Amino acid sequence: MPAFERHVFVCHNQRPADAPRPSCTRDGTSALHARLQQLAREAGLGGRVRINKSGCLDQCEHGPTVVVYPDAVWYGGVQPEDAEEIVTEHLVGGRPVERLRIADGCLNTKSCPHKAVT
Repeated sequence: MPAFERHVFVCHNQRPADAPRPSCTRDGTSALHARLQQLAREAGLGGRVRINKSGCLDQCEHGPTVVVYPDAVWYGGVQPEDAEEIVTEHLVGGRPVERLRIADGCLNTKSCPHKAVT
């Protein structure tokens, strides 16, 4: 089997309600993951693009997070209704969805406007 053209990781991490950082999933399910899989299949991307659940991607303050490799494009605040745009524009068309991208300056940093000051 040839290597996947793109690998999509959808954060599926769930924390207790009183945790200091938010969760990407609140109930242990991911409608976002299911929707991305469905749309990728419908777009004929099976065997070319892999959609996986992941553990914590450590971008919790940016809301539900998705990362697409090898493009290294990080999306934040992604909702199931955004899945069609990600599949159509990015996975099929090769154009990242800019409105959902996490700014490079916010990735893996302690000082980001989205993170609470501790």
